[in-house]
Amino acid sequence: MDFSSIAEYLTNPALLFFILGLLGAQLKSDLEIPQNSSKFIALYLLLSIGFKGGQELAHSTFGLDIFWALFLGILLAILVPLYTYFVLRLKFTRENSGAIAAAYGSVSAVTFVTAVSFLEMENIDYGGHMVAVMALMEAPSIIVGVFLMSYFSKQSSKLDISVILKHSVFNGSVLLILGSLIIGYTASDAQAEGIKPFTTDIFKGFLSVFLLDMGITSGRKIKSLINKGWFALSFSILIPLVNGTLVALASGYFIESVGDRFLLTILAASASYIAVPAAMRIAAPKANPGLYLPMALAITFPFNITFGMPIYMFLISLS
Repeated sequence: MDFSSIAEYLTNPALLFFILGLLGAQLKSDLEIPQNSSKFIALYLLLSIGFKGGQELAHSTFGLDIFWALFLGILLAILVPLYTYFVLRLKFTRENSGAIAAAYGSVSAVTFVTAVSFLEMENIDYGGHMVAVMALMEAPSIIVGVFLMSYFSKQSSKLDISVILKHSVFNGSVLLILGSLIIGYTASDAQAEGIKPFTTDIFKGFLSVFLLDMGITSGRKIKSLINKGWFALSFSILIPLVNGTLVALASGYFIESVGDRFLLTILAASASYIAVPAAMRIAAPKANPGLYLPMALAITFPFNITFGMPIYMFLISLS
């Protein structure tokens, strides 16, 4: 990836709409996307990417690349919360450490969707199975985070792990993207072509509006995170950068496809601000959502879609 490609990405309308949202929040503008509209667009993006992934998967031949992508994705969802928990315990409580570790072990579907748009802009192919990898990385990190909180608790935990497992697997975003993946997989080419104007043609337009909304939301949460100190800010950038760099460089030993490596890298570097916060309301009511939510949404997400993606693609091109 050369500097002209980086410049083209940084002037991508979707990214610029995100920056516009950030700017609007900092200027105290009344610009906002209605909540119901924002939720609809989020559901649409998940449906579209899941369906297109299913179509890609239907035309793929199962091989080592698919096996390694699935295996490495689940492995990362277990290892990342394990090591980050102990880093976080240097400054935070057991509950906050577990919740943040789960968030950074899990994934951001919106970051994944933006990464797919990045690949399409660069005309780089990727496997439809990567949608399944993303969906499968949600639950393990939540379970690991809850386990760590329970294991290091001085009191016996009364938490029903089956409730958390059910919430993780059947979380709305996970259910929609897995369901869309299956529907896309079973649909014929003629059937897929019939809804292409909805699943493909308007995708980038909806992505731009959604990123505008994400920019507004992120901008409004930055101040509350700054008040938490430099440790939280540093963690929100350095941990994703470390995870992304390691996967970008090491994935070449297992996976050939540049697109698949890039998406796996983005998944490793992203942090959940939808599924994990919802689960932690049940699993860790004492954990502070004003900490783990802004870390993932206001710092890690903007970093990944502005600077992270070009950095990771550059690293992948080196190996």
